[in-house]
Amino acid sequence: MRILGIDPGLRVTGFGVVDQTGQHLAYVTSGCIRTANAQLPERIKTILDGLAEVMEQERPDHVAIEKVFVNVNPQSTLLLGQARGAAICAAVGRSLPVAEYTALQVKQAVVGNGHARKEQIQEMVRRLLTLSLVPGSDAADALACAICHAHGGRGLGALATSGYRVRRGRLV
Repeated sequence: MRILGIDPGLRVTGFGVVDQTGQHLAYVTSGCIRTANAQLPERIKTILDGLAEVMEQERPDHVAIEKVFVNVNPQSTLLLGQARGAAICAAVGRSLPVAEYTALQVKQAVVGNGHARKEQIQEMVRRLLTLSLVPGSDAADALACAICHAHGGRGLGALATSGYRVRRGRLV
């Protein structure tokens, strides 16, 4: 199964593609779609066209996208929602299933801590996909979204501990 992860943003939209074979994940590609300082419709078109091109080239089976959280500034939330809408439209226009995950779910699945910092996500993505370099922040977030989907939205935070006693953060 090939999964396209998307970290939507009005200025920078990250994307990352991974292949899942059983429990094994393999890195395919990642990058960013950057929009010019143009009007909103042109930015939305850039995101839509850029993701359409990625989907055409990489042929994903599933798309995983980060859900919008409510910012202090409602205007920012609305603008981010429009970028996210463009990403969803690019996927459903190709009849691809779309899964949505909160930032908390993604961090929990990849790092095992829903309040992980950006650097922790980047490092865990590097390790999980055995990359030689740490991916950029936006690409790492998109890859993390794809990894979260591959793990069924559970990931490292749902590792089985049955048969073990945990005491003070250590397995006994």
